[in-house]
Amino acid sequence: MTTRWVNDVPARLRRRVNGRIRGAVGLTRDPPPRCDDPLEAYFAVDGVARLVHGDLSSMIIGGLGSLFLQMLHPHTMAGVAQHSRYRTDPLGRLLQTANFIGTTTYGPRPAAHAAIQRVLSVHQAVRGVADDGVAYYANDPHLLAWVHAAETSMFLAGYQRFGRSHLSSDEADRYVDEMATLARDLGIVGPPTSVTELNEAIERFRPELRLSSDGVEARDFVAHGVVEGAHQRLAYRLFVRSALGLLTPWQLKMLGVRRRRVADRWLVRPATSLLCSAMRRFVPPTRRVR
Repeated sequence: MTTRWVNDVPARLRRRVNGRIRGAVGLTRDPPPRCDDPLEAYFAVDGVARLVHGDLSSMIIGGLGSLFLQMLHPHTMAGVAQHSRYRTDPLGRLLQTANFIGTTTYGPRPAAHAAIQRVLSVHQAVRGVADDGVAYYANDPHLLAWVHAAETSMFLAGYQRFGRSHLSSDEADRYVDEMATLARDLGIVGPPTSVTELNEAIERFRPELRLSSDGVEARDFVAHGVVEGAHQRLAYRLFVRSALGLLTPWQLKMLGVRRRRVADRWLVRPATSLLCSAMRRFVPPTRRVR
């Protein structure tokens, strides 16, 4: 019934809703030009990354999950707290992240490499001392490896649970391997190239993780919402709960969030799946080149 109704919506209204959905999550600019030339594209034009990153609804959920997971490293969180504008301009930061992902996923090699260099250049000034007295530096390959592992893990988990289709184990491994190309160009040494290696990489970080006071502030800020309007807030709450549902029990415990198995399984997940399906009718996923 929902699918039939959305398909019958006039194209003009669909474009308007498309713009409102994208604007609500900070996507106020048109996507970067897409390169489908296999000799010029940075990522494989028939790759899994284009499938995963082209599904807006599951990427929102995976992106939120990535933020929650990244908060558990006190040095990464110190850099965000001391140098980021996330409190005053959260959607602006989301736009920057979305543009980076879009350019590296769908752009030609020169544009992708330029985007990578811009990120590394901005990171040059992101350094300081965390609450444990240890100096941090955003371009430290070790911290970059943590951010990469958190993002890759949560983007994949978000798509596997709420994406348009389910990836096979081989496709999931291929996604991690494709993302390793970006990791190497960011200066990360020996990034994971399979789901098993990705899980092992996250586990190796576990002794370093804890929820700092900066992490508590960021957790509460992200959890309570950064959007306006009753309908947007309701959708955002579903996305937040679904994002937290992607984390493992030990990650939730460290984050200080109570696991709600029954509510998540029988209420949050079905409602989020329905919302994601409706969003795809207005913001169609990117299709892979065959």
